[in-house]
Amino acid sequence: MKNRETGRFGENEACRYLMEKGYEIIARNYRSRFGEIDLIARRDGTVVFVEVKTRRDSAFAEAAQAVGPAKQEKLRKTALMWLSEQGEQPARFDVIEVYTGVPRRTAWGETYRPQIRHMENAF
Repeated sequence: MKNRETGRFGENEACRYLMEKGYEIIARNYRSRFGEIDLIARRDGTVVFVEVKTRRDSAFAEAAQAVGPAKQEKLRKTALMWLSEQGEQPARFDVIEVYTGVPRRTAWGETYRPQIRHMENAF
């Protein structure tokens, strides 16, 4: 998979995972002049701003390590823009790591079995 395809795959898997856990997906790829938030979801009255990091595996580093202080600041500013448009609400920031793993060949073709790690209140 190419980078864009990998990212889209990870976001789709994260959406599926969150919906299975009872989250409502409010927005995908919300953009402001400060940056982009991959997913905005809601559960139990709390808005959840989700950064999705997709990698093949964690051999080089954990995917969440790519969400450093500079990225966190961009996410905070973008979330404040969204909240200013939608109204103040309880909110938090989560990171979801999606590891695609190695394709597995089946009688129906290649399949990917992603591994998902969800970090609530990541920062």
